[in-house]
Amino acid sequence: MTAIFSSQTPALGLSLTEKIFCDNPRPFHSICLTEKAQTVNLAIASKSFQHLIYPIALDRGYMKEEGIDLKITFIEPTPSIQALMAGSVDFTVAGTSALVVLARSNAPLKVALAVNNRVHQWLLTKPNITSPKELKGKKIATTGIAAVATFMLKQILTKYGLDGNKDVVYIDPGLGNQLTALMSGVADAAVVGPELRYIGLDKGMKDLFYYGNEVKNSWGTLATSDRLIKEQPKMVAAFIKAALKSLRRVRQDREGTVTAMMKFSGVDRSQAARVYDDLINTFTLNGTVDEEIQRNDLIIIRQVAGVTDDIPNARGYDFSFAMDADQQLNRAGWKP
Repeated sequence: MTAIFSSQTPALGLSLTEKIFCDNPRPFHSICLTEKAQTVNLAIASKSFQHLIYPIALDRGYMKEEGIDLKITFIEPTPSIQALMAGSVDFTVAGTSALVVLARSNAPLKVALAVNNRVHQWLLTKPNITSPKELKGKKIATTGIAAVATFMLKQILTKYGLDGNKDVVYIDPGLGNQLTALMSGVADAAVVGPELRYIGLDKGMKDLFYYGNEVKNSWGTLATSDRLIKEQPKMVAAFIKAALKSLRRVRQDREGTVTAMMKFSGVDRSQAARVYDDLINTFTLNGTVDEEIQRNDLIIIRQVAGVTDDIPNARGYDFSFAMDADQQLNRAGWKP
């Protein structure tokens, strides 16, 4: 578990020990906190585009404006859910993992914010594969045999006339090794995120399809606990409001977001701009997704969890804080 940054240490790649003092604030970065600021711990699993709203909310001072002293820590999804249930973190970006735990054990967790209304995954193939039906009998490198993206892929392949459970072979080459497996010939196709996708395309691999055009599901979801919602609703509301301010900025400020992505994700300007232009339209307007997307998400979650009982949308999602915050910002005429 490795700390990345907090309201008292600049984010986006700057030194963790560098402080921002009240008498010497820097442009773009958050200034000193008031004594009333409440510490909030957020677990982030990766430096992906969909998670960028949180360090931007920190650096632009949105968290401070809402009385939040945000501390961001890098934690893998499963440990982050354990930390959330133990109370050592307040929020995690591993919303999908939280729903899986909820489905399996009725854990008291909720998704409270959705950053994207499309799935940021692609299926890359060798250049000689030109249609999904040509995948029959082929090996596909996945992000995990039991990963949500793999179950989504089974749905997509079935739509194209294949048996998603029998007609292809799914392999797990290990974290971040999907593209390597494809390019080395170990696999014929690979499930990848935007960063690996661009590398693969530049190396001659083929974009067979984009998940976001094939399934209607959410991405980049934020989870918290029922306990926190019940015991500290003002804190939850303040955090969500600050995140929504950042979400609005990301949608409207291309140059600032590209610069922030370079620092946060460690990519060059060309790739950051490429990611922004390709994916910005997948960012939600108000941090919520509709009832249909929620139902679709929970159908996949039940498959991953291996359960048959229906899960009502209200059991897995609570977007009331996001909707209230959006209305407050609209009434105030707030703009980034």
